[in-house]
Amino acid sequence: MSGNKVELRLLPRAKDARARRTRARLAASLRALMQQKPLSKISVLDVLKHAHVSRSAFYAHYSDKVDLLLTDMDEFLESVSTHLSRTGDPSERVAVVAEFFAHVADAERIRTALARSGHLGDFYDLARQHFARGIEQRLKELPRARHVPSLECSALAHAMAGALIAQLDWWLWKGKPVPAAEMDRLFHQLVWSSIPTSNSRQDPSKLAHPRK
Repeated sequence: MSGNKVELRLLPRAKDARARRTRARLAASLRALMQQKPLSKISVLDVLKHAHVSRSAFYAHYSDKVDLLLTDMDEFLESVSTHLSRTGDPSERVAVVAEFFAHVADAERIRTALARSGHLGDFYDLARQHFARGIEQRLKELPRARHVPSLECSALAHAMAGALIAQLDWWLWKGKPVPAAEMDRLFHQLVWSSIPTSNSRQDPSKLAHPRK
């Protein structure tokens, strides 16, 4: 399940180039400051000084520093979770697992800062949501899974996204015992073993109902 190396980076939603640069500077500044001290100790003024951005420019995009943090995470996760579909990747991967795991592993100080500020769970929740949508979209594009009905595809994608985050949590907790590429292989092994072949599907009406 190999693919081209992906650069995981923020893709701001603002259409105006100047606004994109402003948002990118603010997000980068907050991430840099979070590696130095807890979020609770960082003020909007600290971010403005570090980014060399005016107060009016900040509040034109965000309501406060938490809004900036969550928006930054949301935009990053949207970018990475849809990368394969956006670039028309020719592989059968449904998510850039190796690159995502490696990126999260490299951002240890950011993870620690998120945990201390109580927002690590928000990151994982957002990741599950984005990867569920990204995997569902990807499955619908790949010939190997196009026979799967839409509702079933959605259910499988959500289960796979949950498995992806669970694997990431395990991998980090165990101290990254295998390379990120191996986690990618294991994840996609799980994915494709979960997809029924077109000739092995059963009529739902013939499936045994659970006992009440």
